[in-house]
Amino acid sequence: MSRLIECVPNFSEGRDPAVIARITEKIESVDGVRLLDVDPGAATHRTVVTFVGPPEQVIEAAVLAVGTACELIDMSRHSGEHPRFGATDVCPLVPVSGVTMEETAEYARELARRLGEELGVTVFCYEAAASCEERRNLAAVRAGEYEGLEERLADPAWRPDFGPARFHPRWGATAVGARDFLVAYNVNLNTTSTRRANAIAFDVREKGRILREPDPLTGEIVRDEAGEPLWSPGSLEHVKAIGWFIEEYGVAQISMNLTNISKTSLHTAFDEVCRKADTRGVRVTGSELVGLIPLAAMLAAGRHFLRKQHRSVGVSDEELIKIAVRSLGLDELAPFEPREKIIEYVLEADAPRRLVDATLRGFVGETASESPAPGGGSVSAAVGALGAALGTMVANLSSHRRGWDARWEEFSDWAEKGKGLHEELTGLVDADTDAFNAVLAANRLPGGSEAERRARAEAIEAATRGAIEVPLRVMEVALESLELLGAMARDGQETSASDAGVGALCARAAVRGAYLNVRINAADLADDAAREQAIGRGRELEERAREREREVLEAVDERL
Repeated sequence: MSRLIECVPNFSEGRDPAVIARITEKIESVDGVRLLDVDPGAATHRTVVTFVGPPEQVIEAAVLAVGTACELIDMSRHSGEHPRFGATDVCPLVPVSGVTMEETAEYARELARRLGEELGVTVFCYEAAASCEERRNLAAVRAGEYEGLEERLADPAWRPDFGPARFHPRWGATAVGARDFLVAYNVNLNTTSTRRANAIAFDVREKGRILREPDPLTGEIVRDEAGEPLWSPGSLEHVKAIGWFIEEYGVAQISMNLTNISKTSLHTAFDEVCRKADTRGVRVTGSELVGLIPLAAMLAAGRHFLRKQHRSVGVSDEELIKIAVRSLGLDELAPFEPREKIIEYVLEADAPRRLVDATLRGFVGETASESPAPGGGSVSAAVGALGAALGTMVANLSSHRRGWDARWEEFSDWAEKGKGLHEELTGLVDADTDAFNAVLAANRLPGGSEAERRARAEAIEAATRGAIEVPLRVMEVALESLELLGAMARDGQETSASDAGVGALCARAAVRGAYLNVRINAADLADDAAREQAIGRGRELEERAREREREVLEAVDERL
């Protein structure tokens, strides 16, 4: 797995495209770094930039970007709706793949050190990179904002983690942190009242509001024994929120940071804001995402809203995303482009072309070409994917059948299982070709000396095992799809029984075809025991598939 981290600096400039371009040009100048998103806001006078790459290159790009921001942004002239205390206000690092949170925190501290030593920037570390518990929360680090920064730096308790402990009027200070994936999410209201928007924000945010009695809005502040105000927590964990009015849209918004979307999801936050807004006579009209979001969050939202309608969730990712966008109103203020807003899709843009991304005609043509790959293994996986997709289709149709409303969840569960099966088989189309190419590469290794010959033999053996494991997995998944197809043949809607039958034929063909691949690749194994084990496992799967196919086709015959 590639070692990748994401960097999401927030620059205190959202109105001058030339300044923003100068900063992002520095980021793009670093080899290996990919600029994913640039999201300026005129009202907030702030631009959120997202880029990703290997840790060392990301740190280099961040140093260059912060240095450019220091040259071009004058905080003494800055004003905007968003809390801020520096030209580069915050610069968090986020682990994406192959890097732990602990490692990311170390990279954040290295970035902070370089900003302090090389640029002379005053830096506070927060979240997982914090030097003490009191500095974990960004709001605590940034308290008083730019206007209160000079006084805060005079306090020994708030000596910066890196850089000078003196106030720089142009630059202010920068918070560098390491955190989980944060979703910046705004919910639009049918009001222009910042006061009402703030009231809703206080209702939902984890911090809540200061406790007052007897009236929660106008009563006396309740204090503890030390005289500090007590707080009444809001309804959503891992959520920070404020209300504001956005002049360019003419609406008030609840602006939220969802800091742990595995605990409080996008759709959970949206639904809760809807409920709290309704109690105050305000209606939610839509929402917007600032920056990027993981694919899983959008798919979970799509499934959530389909379940509320008692509809099957085993539909394509594209359909789930479409449902999520419509339900959340993500396109109310501007078009929502999944290829530009979902992080996995953005990263895929420069990825090498895959077989599964070809048209059907293109895949057939590539198979028919003189190249030995794709071959029978990839075709077996593709046929298996079509079989599982047919079973999924029958489940989806049955879930929506008139008169079967009470059974929607039963068929939805089958459809969701089928989607997982056909998606895995689709992935195995390219995996089989990759495994074959790995064998070819191992055979091309030099074999002049004894050491080279030994290394080459070991590489060929390892690659051959990989070329056996992939078709074995095709067999296992295609066999599992026969369970789905059997259930649809027996219990799905009658008019789709033939589709279940065709799916069973595809699944059996996938199992048999992949078994041929196992046998021919196993013949090249030097390890006799491993060869016999692979062939024996394949024979067992093939026999089970033959029996299940017979059962499915008998069930189909009974219903035709």
